[in-house]
Amino acid sequence: MKLPAVPSRGAMALMAAALLCLLAWPNARHGLEASMTLHMLVQYPLLALAGYLLAAALPRHWTARLHPWNAHGISGLFAAALMLAILMIPRVLDLALVDGRIETLKYLALLACGAAIRLSWRPAGLLVQGFFLGNVLPMMAVVGNLYETSPLRVCNAYLLDDQVQLGQMLVWVAAATAAAWFAWLVRALMQRDAAAMAPDEGATKPAAR
Repeated sequence: MKLPAVPSRGAMALMAAALLCLLAWPNARHGLEASMTLHMLVQYPLLALAGYLLAAALPRHWTARLHPWNAHGISGLFAAALMLAILMIPRVLDLALVDGRIETLKYLALLACGAAIRLSWRPAGLLVQGFFLGNVLPMMAVVGNLYETSPLRVCNAYLLDDQVQLGQMLVWVAAATAAAWFAWLVRALMQRDAAAMAPDEGATKPAAR
């Protein structure tokens, strides 16, 4: 079975630029920001995806310079978790709708978040990945529960029904992501154990005469 070809750096840069242009298009931006759910669960991930693609398009010698500052992906994932925590604050959502400076900072922060995850996830390994998700996913669930159970609007720009819907979705997304990562973790550990237990073919071959 032939595996699909990995897009080139140029192709990923074009995809990132096209996605950014689409998200910056006023009609698309206003449409996504008209709903609290679309704002956080569609616009946020798409901006992070654009940052992920931009980081994937960076030349290798550029990313190599970042390695000393991002040993085991710890710095990058810590920065990503911090930015996500700030961007989930209801006041940030409100200000992003009325202040162009906050909106620009939101875009830049989400691009940096996606880039940090792209550059840090593989070097992080299972332990640091688990630590990152163990902080971000419970935080997401707590924020979702706050949105869902609060009798008052936490964002002045959005209705209470939209807030409740977003809260429910955040809890479900956090749970689904945790379950998917745990399943992937079990599979990765089983494959590692199987590889460790496999006999060394070179050792079992008879010595050549």
